[in-house]
Amino acid sequence: MSAAPPANFNAEEADNLEDIEKQFAVKVVQHMSTYWAILEKVRGSTLRLTKMDDEIFEHLKADFPDFDPAKTIDEDEMKSKTGKERWRKFMMAYDKKIDDYNFGTMMRSDPKWEYGKDETIFVPRMQFYAIEIARNRAGLNDWIYEKNQKETDGAS
Repeated sequence: MSAAPPANFNAEEADNLEDIEKQFAVKVVQHMSTYWAILEKVRGSTLRLTKMDDEIFEHLKADFPDFDPAKTIDEDEMKSKTGKERWRKFMMAYDKKIDDYNFGTMMRSDPKWEYGKDETIFVPRMQFYAIEIARNRAGLNDWIYEKNQKETDGAS
């Protein structure tokens, strides 16, 4: 758990310290790299990201009934005023339940792509969990494991 900011802290007036930004970027890249490495070793369809995967998945289906995990995410729609409000309401349900639920992380905008400069979007961790749980349940990340197995088998 991180310490609470001082009572007189004003985020709007806080300096953007370069060292803090670098540390944040390192943490984001570590999360992205770790997730990819896990998907290379374990089929996404068998993976659990949190202790609450079932609840998160059911909540996603209830709050976003039209969400299709196979489709490319429309970042503009997701980050529109309406999209932000819908996702904020969804995420707040996990405020005291999921550590770092609102910490920023990188997510592929399409499950058919690897992480890349143009294929990656920045989202709160809870959005990442919800979308990646749905992708994993649909078997949409299994190709990563299969590709890695072929490359590993071919290298021996």
